Order: sequence, then C-alpha cells, then structure tokens
Amino acid sequence: MGEEAQTEEKTPRRVNKVAFGIGAVMAAVFGAGVFFSFQFVEDERARTMNEWQVRLGIVADSRSAAVDEWIDMNFATLRELTENASLQLYMTELQLSEGDKEEIVDEAAQATYLRNLLVATADRTGFKPPEGAGEVNANVERAGVAGIGLVDDKGQPIVSSPGMPPVTGEIRKAIATALDGKPAIIDIYLGATNLPTIGFVLPIYSVQGDDTEGIGAAVGIRTIGNDLYNRLKQPGATEETAETYLVRTGEGTVEYLSPLADGTPPLKRTMALDTQDLAASFALEKPGGFAIKRDYLGGEVLLTSRSIPEVPWVLVRKVTRSEALSGTENRLRTILIVFVLIIVGVAVTIIAVWRHGSSIRAAEAAEKFRIAAERFENIGKFMRVVTNSQPTHIVAVDGTTKYTFANQPAARDAGITVEDMMGMKMASVIGPVPAETYERINTKILDQFASLEEQGVADSVEQCRQAHMHTFGEDENIQVIRSSHVPLRGDRDHPPGVLMVLDDLTDLTSERRKSEKMTRQLINTMVNAVDRRDPYAIHHSNRVAEVAKTIAKEMELGKDDIETVDIAGNLMNLGKIFIPTNVLTKAGDMTEEEKQVMEKIYLVSADLLDDIPFEGPVSETIRQVGETPEGSGPLGLNGDDILVTSQIVAVANAFVDLVTAKANREAMDFEAATTLLLEQAGKRYDRRPLSALINFLENRSGMEKWADFRHLPEQAAAEE
Repeated sequence: MGEEAQTEEKTPRRVNKVAFGIGAVMAAVFGAGVFFSFQFVEDERARTMNEWQVRLGIVADSRSAAVDEWIDMNFATLRELTENASLQLYMTELQLSEGDKEEIVDEAAQATYLRNLLVATADRTGFKPPEGAGEVNANVERAGVAGIGLVDDKGQPIVSSPGMPPVTGEIRKAIATALDGKPAIIDIYLGATNLPTIGFVLPIYSVQGDDTEGIGAAVGIRTIGNDLYNRLKQPGATEETAETYLVRTGEGTVEYLSPLADGTPPLKRTMALDTQDLAASFALEKPGGFAIKRDYLGGEVLLTSRSIPEVPWVLVRKVTRSEALSGTENRLRTILIVFVLIIVGVAVTIIAVWRHGSSIRAAEAAEKFRIAAERFENIGKFMRVVTNSQPTHIVAVDGTTKYTFANQPAARDAGITVEDMMGMKMASVIGPVPAETYERINTKILDQFASLEEQGVADSVEQCRQAHMHTFGEDENIQVIRSSHVPLRGDRDHPPGVLMVLDDLTDLTSERRKSEKMTRQLINTMVNAVDRRDPYAIHHSNRVAEVAKTIAKEMELGKDDIETVDIAGNLMNLGKIFIPTNVLTKAGDMTEEEKQVMEKIYLVSADLLDDIPFEGPVSETIRQVGETPEGSGPLGLNGDDILVTSQIVAVANAFVDLVTAKANREAMDFEAATTLLLEQAGKRYDRRPLSALINFLENRSGMEKWADFRHLPEQAAAEE
C-alpha cells in the first residue's frame, strides 16, 4: 500500500516535467518566430530606404547637372564677348594709351560698335531688365537692374547696355578677381527691383598678351527666372510631395534661393543653420548625403543633396516621409501582424493537438484534427493576405506552365481574376515570349530538383533556387523584369512546380540608362574638346576607341572589358588639354623636352581620371598603356602584370597613329603599319591584341571599314 501511494505521487511529477520541457520548447519556438518576424520587417524597411536613396539620387544628379549647364551657358555668353577680336583690339589700345580714349583710332566708331554689340547680346541672352520692371529712383543704391558692361584694367566702366547696375560692392570685388585672370560669379542677391539677380565676370586679355592678367573685364548682370527654376523640375516625376530647391549658407542661417512649394518666392525664406533636424542644414553640411530630416515646414522628409560646382549652392531633392513610406509601413505592419497571428495560430494548434491527441478517443481525435485543418486553412488565408499585399507578382506553375497559384497583383495586371488564372498556361496570360523564357528556366530547375531529391540531398530547394534578369520589348516599350524561381515539391493533389516572384524594374533601369547616356555624352564632349585643338588628330581618340573595342571583341573579352577599352581609348589623350596648340600642331622636329611631354601625356590623363568612379579600371588602363612585355615601361610592369585592356589600347593607339596623317608626315598604309607593329611584338606590344587586329583587317574587311583613317581631316587639309 505504501509503495503504490508513493508511485501515484511520483507519476504527476514525471508528467509535469515533460509538460514543462514541451512548454519551454514551444516558448522558445514562439519567441524565435516573433524575433525573425520583426527582423524581416526591419530588413524590408531598410531595403525600401535604399530604393528611395537611389531614386532621389538619380533625380538630384540630373537636376544638379541642369543647373550647372545653366551657369556654363551664362559664362559662354560672356566668353563669346571676351573673345571678340574687335573688343580685344579696343581694350588693348585703351590699355596702351593708359586710359586716354583720344589716343584710340576712330574711338567713337569703336565705342558705338561695342555698345551695339552689348545691347544685341543682352537682348539675345537675357542679360537685360525684365519687361515692366519700371524705372528706379536715382537715390536707390542699384539704379540699374540687369545688363552687360565692360570695364578697363582699373575697374572703371567703359561702355554698357541699358539697365546695367553701377559698379559697386560685390560687383567691384568680382571685377578685381577677373582682372587677376580668374572667372568670377556675383552670387544671387535681391536687385533694385527686388528680383533675384546674379552676375558673371570674365577677364578680357590683350591681343598680344600672355593671358595671365586681364586688361579689362566683361560683366553680365541678369535677373533669375523660370529659365533656371524650371531646371529644378524633374520631367515625369510622379511623387506629389517631391520638391527640388537650392540653398546656401548665410551668416548662421540657411538661405532658400529658389521658389518653394508653399509659394515662398526665392530669397524670401531663411532659417537658423542650427535648427534641429533641418533638412537644408544637413544638405549643406553633408552634400551627397541621404537622411530623414524635417523640411522648412516642419514635416518629416527623405532627402539627398548635391553641391553645384563654381557656386556655393547645394541642390536638395526631398519627398515627404508619409508619401514615400506610408505604403511600405502599412504593408510591413500587415505582414508583421499576419506573421504573429500565424505563429500564434500554429502554436495554439500544436498545443491543442498535443494536449488532446493522446487522451481522448479516436472520434474525438478526428474531430480535433478537423478543427486543426480549419485553422490551417485560416493560416492559408492569412498567407494569401500577405502575398496580395506585395507589389510584386507571386505565382506558382507546374511543369506544363499551368498556374496553380497567383496573388492579386499578378491577376490584376493580367486583367482577369485569380480563380480564372488557375489552370491557364502562362503563354495565354503574359504572352508567348516571356512565357517561353520562364518555361525554359523552370524546366531546368525541375530537372535538377528531381535529381537532387532522388539523391536525398537535404537542401535541394536552396541549391535549385535561381534569380534572373530579363528584358522584353523594344525601344520605348522595353520592360525589365527580375524573376526569382523556387522549386516546389509535389504531393497527392499537385505535381511538382515552381514558385516565381516577378519584380518590374523598368523605371529604375530607365533612369540608370539615362545616367549612362549622360556620362557618354560628357565623355564625347571632353574628347572633342581635346582632339579639335589639333586638326591632324581631330578623330584620333574616337578611332583609338573604335579599334580597341574591335580588338577586344575579336579576343572575345567580356562586356566590362569592352566598355573599359572604349572609354580608355576615348580619354587617354585628355591630358593634351594642357599642351599648347603650337606644340600639338608642330610640323618640324620637336625638342627633346616636348617629345618627353607628348610621350607621357597619357599619365597626366590617368591622373585626371583617378577620382572618377567608372565601372571598370579606366584610369589604371590608361596609366599602363606605356608598359611593355619586356618591362621597359615607366612603371616597370611586364607580361601578365599588365592589364589586358592596357595592352589592347596600346596596340590600338599605335595603329591609329601610324595610319593617320600628321603635320610632319603622310599616313602609312595598313600593311606597312601592321608589319612595323609585328616587328615589335613581344617587346613593345603584346602578341594577342596584334593578332586580333591583323585578323580583323585581313579576314573581316577591316581595311575597307577603316579606309578613311588615312584621309587627311578636312580642317587640316584646309589649313594646308
């Protein structure tokens, strides 16, 4: 009796220990599930912030380039005047006569011509008072509004267009800077008519001077209007609260230089620089940064900024946090709630099944399992809520491309209901071309998945998971899709299939292509600016790039290497901008010093390009152009230590140089040029790019394609 009682007392303790252990495990699983749910939400939020940083940065880059272009355009107007031969001659005579206009030949006629030139230029380029500006009282500091004027080497006015303000204050400081040989900008201020006004000053050099100090200066004062402010507007922008504006630092303040979205005119709003979390203060402190701050109205905004060259301005691009993140926050909140509900539901279901499964009769157990099935059905509904709240298309198809699952965004874009999509083939819903592409990927995944499953590989799903980028359509109808493919195991009711998540990246890709196009246009502009200084080398850089690309393709190099040799070939002669024109076009023998400078000008080009973030090693490619297989180059590199891109550009540059006419020699024919290069194979040039070049010339009609290389450029022919 005593032993039986003792046994009955111990049994509950054993059961309680088991229950405690199971409860502890369940609590740990529940806690882990909640933790990873929150972690997933935070990761998604960070990803969204990164996407907005990219979007705002693309717009900020394009708008800052537009503002910089406007500044350059105004300088170009004054530069056209300062390079006018008649104006330079007049200013030279005035300097030689020490300011005595009576010593100038036909002074009255020259002064009249200059006045008419200034008036015509001001009317044509906007350096004139705005219409309806009215007269300004004589006792106001700036009686004039806008115009173009000329001053002598002492800063004294000579002649100007009507409406030109007097030379005082900041204008006089800018003129002093220009007379020292440096262009100057008179930063934005409120002019006599209370309109935003800006000035530009360029030095005028003597006809026979050394271009170190100005003999006078051209001053342009203009009001600022929509010709600048419209450049802050991003074409095609869809955000309702997005805004771009210009700011600068005042005396302990932030000055807003452009019109604001709340109707505030330019230069009419200032705020303390140390205002807590002020977006403009952050932009001025860290140009190029990205953050969540408060704008001039106190609302939270996402912003990024870019500094404007030549002026103390910073461009700010911002969008309200509510517009940018409200959809994401709601979606992530829904996901978190659903995940927690799923975890709670699963936990409750498991506990209920475990608690009742072993202690009740079979009928009661079956009833409990039915309830559990209903609960899992509810979980499936929750999962559908999760997938439907995603902006991406989430679908599942079997091996015959028939849909077995689709979320609402996928059905909505297809123009049919989710129920109608079930059982349909992809080709009839999204079109034959995308369907064929996805089917080819899915077929390979299912074959690989089946093989791994037969081998009993534990992580077969992860090993078969794939992601791809696709481009469909042409021209303006192009569409860029990122697809993720995950294999699904089959069961009694469904065959094996593939879960696909499709993200539309068309808009982001389009902005990136625009940025790449802008970069290419800038490169072409730089190349033309350098090559046009030497009429015999007007096409040299473009031809080196063309030959280098052809050699790289013949060698079957990758896309990145082809792009690198193209850009390097175009920019390797950028350093010639520092070489005087008379040296570049010298027909006779150069001095030893001039030869050394010309031979190593590519190193100057490489140094100029070091800080530019190209996709490939452009600057290093240019720097190694002078290296040889035998190691006699400036850097001492040899063999495979030299970049293959540098070896290609070196061959291309030498070939173009030989077959192009120069000021001191005629062009060499292709056979003679390649023979000369082959004689230096293994010593001065690598054999592989040489072989690729010769193969293209002899077997791919290269001689016919490049026949015009040997023609004398039109500009050089005209000079001869």
